Amino acid sequence: MTELATMEFHAQPQAGEPKPWAFPAPERGSLDNGLTVLRCHRPGQQVVAVEVDLDAPLDAEPAGLDGLATIMARAFSEGTDKHSAEEFAAELERCGATLDAHADHPGVRLSLEVPVSRLAKALGLVADALRAPAFADGEIERLVRNRLDEIPHELANPARRAAKELYKELFPADTRMSRPRQGTEGTVATIDSAAVRAFYEKHVRPATATAVVVGDLTGVDLDALLGDTLGAWTGSAAEPRPVPPVTADDSGRVVIVDRPGAVQTQLLIGRTGSDRHDRVWPAQVLGTYCLGGTLTSRLDRVLREEKGYTYGVRAFGQVLRSAPDGTGAAMLAISGSVDTPNTGPALDDLWTVLRKLAAEGLTDAERDVAVQNLVGVAPLKYETAAAVASTLADQVEQHLPDDYQATLYRQLAATGTVEATAAVVNAFPVDRLVTVLVGDAAQIKEPVQALGIGEVTVVSAE
Repeated sequence: MTELATMEFHAQPQAGEPKPWAFPAPERGSLDNGLTVLRCHRPGQQVVAVEVDLDAPLDAEPAGLDGLATIMARAFSEGTDKHSAEEFAAELERCGATLDAHADHPGVRLSLEVPVSRLAKALGLVADALRAPAFADGEIERLVRNRLDEIPHELANPARRAAKELYKELFPADTRMSRPRQGTEGTVATIDSAAVRAFYEKHVRPATATAVVVGDLTGVDLDALLGDTLGAWTGSAAEPRPVPPVTADDSGRVVIVDRPGAVQTQLLIGRTGSDRHDRVWPAQVLGTYCLGGTLTSRLDRVLREEKGYTYGVRAFGQVLRSAPDGTGAAMLAISGSVDTPNTGPALDDLWTVLRKLAAEGLTDAERDVAVQNLVGVAPLKYETAAAVASTLADQVEQHLPDDYQATLYRQLAATGTVEATAAVVNAFPVDRLVTVLVGDAAQIKEPVQALGIGEVTVVSAE
């Protein structure tokens, strides 16, 4: 008879006491050339993230040259006075670094990630790109062609097409915010190296820029390193540029972008609202999350779980441009897609959710789950240096204090159900929403008109 082996069970591990957490506070300083520097030491983060904010906003683009800031941003990595485009790319690769750049309404942002052991070399490359970009004719022409190739693909994407139409509807036609961030085929085609160079010389200088450096800086003489690299970038001082106020027409209406034969309808419902300088922002974030921030939110419970109209619908707030004087704004929106035959019923149920929210309010349980999801998982959200650097750079662009994010989490935790309800109801009033539908107008126009949520207009998808 074989003797059975016995197993020894070890005690089950128990969770320890949670450690207090707060969003890291940066140290602020400046270089002799006027460049503002925010640094944040994050022990263990051997991949350092660097964000450089440039005060070159989209509304500074010359008339008829929409997309110029985007072409300039992309051209920063296409050669300098020391390296050709190919050599610059090879040098970045030798550093194990990535360098990205993009343009948005607040300005242009360069984002670098590199192992800390290669930080000096990579910062030198970024400094060269900012100090003496080549902007060679051939490279600019290639970037323009690439951008022109991208535009038809974006217009074919229902979500991108809906966003283009919503901005066109909400904002006055003579404002930059009403037009695509990266330009149209007509405006991009006119961009050349001379225009890029002129835009760079007018708006890119260290005195109006900020560099954010986040990572494990143990043993790194960052002052000397920055002085030898970004400190070599020179430029004139500049007066603060006036920021035009954001104005929008959010009177309730519906625009259908006609896509004959479409089997789904893309929904984008939005308006403008308060930005992060408004005291209502924390409550607005919390209430919007309860409405449509996750799979368990109200919109998903009805449209996805109960009715099966969609794979998911989300409500969100996205800062467009922020200013301490109250002239900034955020886009408040609801987005998703539904099958074509159920477009009318889905919109009807969505409006019912909004009306019920206004009549009955949020529950304490909804508020508690939202706080747990937004505040409780924040340490995981900011595990990487890149996530911290990006948030700090956002704060710079939006003219917020350095402790803003840490304060926001405390405010979210302290926000009550009544405050969150009032904020989300004010954010999404049922009679002040612009609805954009990308779908088959022949099938969806009549049922949407019957809902009475606003005058219905049909436009071509071209």
